[in-house]
Amino acid sequence: MGKILAITNQKGGVGKTTTSINLAASLARTRKKIMLVDIDPQGNATMGSGVNKEELKVSTYEALIGIEPIRAALLHADGGYDLVPANSRLSGAEVELIDLERREHRLRAALDEVKKEYDYILVDCPPALNLLTVNALVAAQAVMIPMQCEYYALEGLTALLNTIGKIRENLNPRLRIEGLLRTMFDPRNNLDNEVSAQLRLHFGDKLYRTIIPRNVRLAEAPSYGKPVIAYDMHSKGAQAYLALAGEILRRDEAA
Repeated sequence: MGKILAITNQKGGVGKTTTSINLAASLARTRKKIMLVDIDPQGNATMGSGVNKEELKVSTYEALIGIEPIRAALLHADGGYDLVPANSRLSGAEVELIDLERREHRLRAALDEVKKEYDYILVDCPPALNLLTVNALVAAQAVMIPMQCEYYALEGLTALLNTIGKIRENLNPRLRIEGLLRTMFDPRNNLDNEVSAQLRLHFGDKLYRTIIPRNVRLAEAPSYGKPVIAYDMHSKGAQAYLALAGEILRRDEAA
C-alpha cells in the first residue's frame, strides 16, 4: 500500500516543489510506482512536470470537491511518475471546502481509491498553512520538510511543527515527521553551516543525511518541464536527489 508523504513548508522559495518533482522522478527510477499530487493552486509541480496547467480538463480541484474521482485526473509525466495536476481552479476549493462534510479529509478519501496501486504518493503542498495543506497532512502518514539553512527558516519551523502536532492530536494520529531536508545548501556560507549544526543538534536522525546543494542545473530544469535527472543526469542536483531517494528507501526497509 502506498506511503503518503506530504512535502510542506509554509515558507515559500525553500525548494519544496523542486524536491517534490525530483524526488518523484528519482524514486520512479528505482522502479517504484510513484504518484505526485499537486495541491498548490500555483501549479508549479504541474508545469515542472511538463504539463500545461492552463489546458487541464480534470485536476486536483475536481477530486477534492468530489466532481471527479482522482483517477480521472491522472496523467503520466515524462519523469516516470503519475501526476495529479493543479491550476488556479484550486484557489476556489478552499472556499468551497468550508461547506463540505469532512472538509479536512477530502484528499484522504480521494486517495483511498488508488493508494494500493503505488509505492509512494508525494503531495506538493502550497506555501501556507491553509485548508489545502491540512488536507495533505490528514491524508499523509509522514511529512518531509524542505528548508534552507537561514535564520528565518528556524522561526517558521516552530509554527509548522505546532500545526503538525495539532493535526496529530485532532485529525490524524498516525502522522509523523519523516525528516527535514536541507536545500540550496552552500558549504562556503558560515550561516548555512551554523544552522545545519543547530538542526542536527535538535533533530538528530530526523535530519536527512542527504543535502541538496545550490545548483544551476536544478534551477534550470523546471523551465524545460523536466526533473533534473532528465535534464542533466550528471549534475550535482540530480545526484543529490538520487541519493535522497536511496536514503528514503533504506530507511523504510529498515523500519
